[in-house]
Amino acid sequence: MATIADLAEALAPLVDFVYPPRCPCCGEALASQVGVCAACWALLDLPGGPLEEGGEGVPVYAATLYNPTARHLVLAFKHGRRTALARLLAQLIAARLPLVPPGEAPPLLIPVPLHRWRLWQRGFNQAALLARELARLGKGEVLLDALERPRRTPRLGGLGRVARAEALDGAIRLAPRRAHRVAGRAVILVDDVLTSGATSRACIAALRAAGPARIAVACFARVEAGVDGGFSQNTTPGAIKTPGAT
Repeated sequence: MATIADLAEALAPLVDFVYPPRCPCCGEALASQVGVCAACWALLDLPGGPLEEGGEGVPVYAATLYNPTARHLVLAFKHGRRTALARLLAQLIAARLPLVPPGEAPPLLIPVPLHRWRLWQRGFNQAALLARELARLGKGEVLLDALERPRRTPRLGGLGRVARAEALDGAIRLAPRRAHRVAGRAVILVDDVLTSGATSRACIAALRAAGPARIAVACFARVEAGVDGGFSQNTTPGAIKTPGAT
């Protein structure tokens, strides 16, 4: 019986004919639907190593630093609805993640949650797509509903640290039915872009209530302090968006 992968491979020539592969950054012709051209690939800014989130000993594994090329990829993926880019972005993230210690259970891949109205508007949770692809790459076990976002939050751009924390107070929580799955396990919090870190800190605080063995953050792009004037994690730098939770 043919699998979905077999069907996709068989239809690839037709898809390429109807929709010629183009680089999502510059529009240059490509050999396949997933990827970037060599020139744009060279412009990606790869970080030297993991950063620490919030001074709390939580490592952040970012595939790239947020620059114009990374921005094009993120906007095409999240706002341009080019969800097939999840595979490429996840491959870049996976290359930064450490190997699982021998004999240890694979980490839980937990995406940053969306509020239900944002999920309805967008049609998908970009962090969940990345988590699924990371699981396919053997980087862990997906647990999509470990975190919940029961209420909407305002856009955090322009708010100070205290105001961000107040806006997120109670906005993200651990799903009670998943607490036993998180207890004692290594956890990787997955998102597309990490900016101020306000949302990731709220997620980390919620996860710690279940007693995980350790927590790390994995993202495609990390915004360095001062880039684009500072942005919140629920505002993709350079994107014009409807106010609300992401």
